[in-house]
Amino acid sequence: MKVVAVIPAYNKGKTLTQSAIDDASCFVDSVVVIDDGSTDDTGEILPGDRVIVLRHILNRGQGAALQTGTDYAVNVLGADVIIHFDADGQMRGDEIPMMVQPIADGEADVVLGSRFLGAPAKDMPRLRKILVRLGALFTVALSGIRVTDTHNGFRALSRHAASSMRISIDRMAHASEILDLIQTKRLRYVERPVTISYS
Repeated sequence: MKVVAVIPAYNKGKTLTQSAIDDASCFVDSVVVIDDGSTDDTGEILPGDRVIVLRHILNRGQGAALQTGTDYAVNVLGADVIIHFDADGQMRGDEIPMMVQPIADGEADVVLGSRFLGAPAKDMPRLRKILVRLGALFTVALSGIRVTDTHNGFRALSRHAASSMRISIDRMAHASEILDLIQTKRLRYVERPVTISYS
């Protein structure tokens, strides 16, 4: 299976973004970085053998950047699995194989990372924890999809799921839209515990 990591980046800075790229690239075939109209040195990331840099001329938001990268991964690189991975160094690349496995096994179309399964999130602000928990309850009530973590950006999509879903909300509300699309497109999903480190 060809696995491609998609990393949206806006004003993340060359060093911080590079650490996320290096971490993810150890566990995937290619990394696609979307510089979402940054005004700092994010756009100076140098492409490598397995790193492709796409640029939005204007900042459109994380949802739009993820859709750009996902389209490229599917249509140009022929990805079988697309990993959504953040540029801020909070996620762990060594958890990518665990996220891919349910898709490889034919168990799921979408694998959603959760900060509330397994070990607790490191240094997660109390207010954020409360808001995320409330978001999970709201999502169940609104869409019927049962998840423990509604706004975790660490996810894996099969080629089928990535081709079925179209993120139309450019900014941060895309996380809720993805959950709605999982439900409306009747995609099979599972959650897996992931480590998110806050600084």
